[in-house]
Amino acid sequence: MKEINISRIITDNRRAKGITQEQLAAYMGVSKASVSKWETGQSYPDITFLPQLAAYFNITIDDLMGYEPQMTKEDIKELYHRLSADFANKPFAGVLEECRKIIRKYYSCFPLLMQMAVLLCNHHMLAEEIEEKKRILEEAAELCERIKTECEDLWLTREAASLEGVCFLMMNKPQEVVNLLGETIRPIANDEAGIAQAYLMMGNLSGANRVLQISMYQHLLVLAASGCSLLQLQNEQFEETLRRLLSLAEIFDLERLHPNTMALIYLNGAQGFCMKGDQEKALDMLQRYAVLCTTAFFPCNLHGDAFFYELDGWFEEFDLGKEAVRSEELIKKSMIQSIALNPAFESLKQEPKYKNIIAILETGLETN
Repeated sequence: MKEINISRIITDNRRAKGITQEQLAAYMGVSKASVSKWETGQSYPDITFLPQLAAYFNITIDDLMGYEPQMTKEDIKELYHRLSADFANKPFAGVLEECRKIIRKYYSCFPLLMQMAVLLCNHHMLAEEIEEKKRILEEAAELCERIKTECEDLWLTREAASLEGVCFLMMNKPQEVVNLLGETIRPIANDEAGIAQAYLMMGNLSGANRVLQISMYQHLLVLAASGCSLLQLQNEQFEETLRRLLSLAEIFDLERLHPNTMALIYLNGAQGFCMKGDQEKALDMLQRYAVLCTTAFFPCNLHGDAFFYELDGWFEEFDLGKEAVRSEELIKKSMIQSIALNPAFESLKQEPKYKNIIAILETGLETN
């Protein structure tokens, strides 16, 4: 979006005033063609006309110019990670107020609003009161709604819709998610295969390889995430689903490639076994979780490996880069809380192995 939107402002205010281009031209002492060019953006009014135009429409010169400050991608990334660190180390209320001031100032910079919504969504749980947590999630959802209705970038609007759905889930509004995202599951459009084939036809083997590696990686994570969600159903396929997930993880070395996915698999596996009354297997899953968190998680950033060697450059292109969306300090706290404060593991709390797992996490994460 342009920072100067004087053409739109002139058009909107002229129409609101109920006058024609000819009438505005007569008042300003210029031709109708000049006014037409102002409104289509082909030219700007001479600087000497600005006070007269602003006075005529009863607005300020800043309002007339339609000045909407923007941030660069690099500045947004730097700001996000600075605020994320501040949430971990400074009083929550002060950082939240700074976020709100930035949002007000850059209310038409949609890439920034998107990342501010991500920031609020990932840190709302730090608020002390339940109502405040809900209010922050509502603010994030409202930012997503603004992006969806005002932004012309289709990819950004899709991202906003997905994040808005996450906010609704966190607010315990499942019907809103269904209303937003719909109930129809459409086949995945495999555009990457077509792009890769086009690269092959042009003799660009490295380009085809990069596209296919990225495609495989994304489909792998979607498969693992869907399987992890399937574990939560705790139906008769629970153990078979877990077995397949663990096999997939071993084949692609997910503990190193994407430890967060594995942490979720182990947690959901442990919860499922607890629900089935199998404490031994539940503790085994938690033991794997603790070892993973203390040995393979940090530094916490996105990365490839010997097989997915094309990913690192792609991650650098992300809006927030390779870095995690929350600070390492907050991630470590949440790792412990996911077990220690999880009601699903209440039946394990007197078990020596459970206490040892908590000790491993507390000691290991403190030294990491």
